[in-house]
Amino acid sequence: MARSTISMRSGPMSDVTIIGAGVAGLWAARSCLARGLTPRLIDRAGPPGPHGCSWWAGGMLAPDCEGATAELPVVVHGREAADLWADVTRVTRNGTLVLAPERDRRELDRFAARTDGKTACDAAAIAALEPDLSGQHRRGLFFAAEAHLDPRLALSDLARTLLDAGVVVEIGEAEPATLSGPVIDCRGLAAADDLPGLRGVRGEMIVLHSDEIALSRPIRLLHPRHPLYVVPRADGLFMLGATQIESSARGRVTARSALELLSAAYALDPRFAEAEIVEMGADLRPAFADHVPRVLRRGRILHLNGLFRHGFLMAPALAEQAAEYLLTGKTGDLFDED
Repeated sequence: MARSTISMRSGPMSDVTIIGAGVAGLWAARSCLARGLTPRLIDRAGPPGPHGCSWWAGGMLAPDCEGATAELPVVVHGREAADLWADVTRVTRNGTLVLAPERDRRELDRFAARTDGKTACDAAAIAALEPDLSGQHRRGLFFAAEAHLDPRLALSDLARTLLDAGVVVEIGEAEPATLSGPVIDCRGLAAADDLPGLRGVRGEMIVLHSDEIALSRPIRLLHPRHPLYVVPRADGLFMLGATQIESSARGRVTARSALELLSAAYALDPRFAEAEIVEMGADLRPAFADHVPRVLRRGRILHLNGLFRHGFLMAPALAEQAAEYLLTGKTGDLFDED
């Protein structure tokens, strides 16, 4: 779908200025509109694209799986994400399949102990869910309530809904303190100077193309050193991800990370060895120490930040609570006061 047109906004006065047109900023604008508030949306690079970390996301709406490592608010609010996204873009509700090589079966036991909403699978159940993996894995976990989407299509569809409502993305630099009226700051790491404790966590991804493999849902392959998720997309494309490096260094995908991702994909299904590499990408994800995204209120400025690896899962909940506060003054459980 065509992305929204880039232009400078002129016209009616706005009720709130939103800085940043990634997944958090776009959702903030949508949630404000739903409450009758007129948003002004500014981004230094324009509408969503490779300049934002949202562009490189996996698009998994998997709150129960994330519960293996994430705090409870991520699980609770994440369970609402699929329904909220379904009003914007196509959401595939085929669940998530979690597997582990037989030598790492204890990883599967540990994952099962830390999560809810799963069903244990034997080889026959795995083959019934994903025929192309038949005979390759003996044990797994199926999380039937989970979903996934194409993040780039979702960003485009979200921007289009805003454009249809008359909200365009202005290109320009904006400092929250220099703006008048309420401000929602969704700049991610660009807001680090204003948010002590916010740090960057490097993530890398690879997109492969294969006509030999068909998967209908995200697959998580557990490994003590190199965990992997594979998310199917249209036209034979598969997104590989899961590197998580405590580093604020930007740059291209490293050889080590590429080898780890591709080796793990081969362990999932050896046919990935013949897949074509379509794209590699890396970016920094903003995170707080506890990895829980939150709304931080600093006077008239609301910071929506710390989305880490939960951007598409948690952006709707953060946006809803921020917009509700602007309308009614009510703070939600994701709020953190100055």
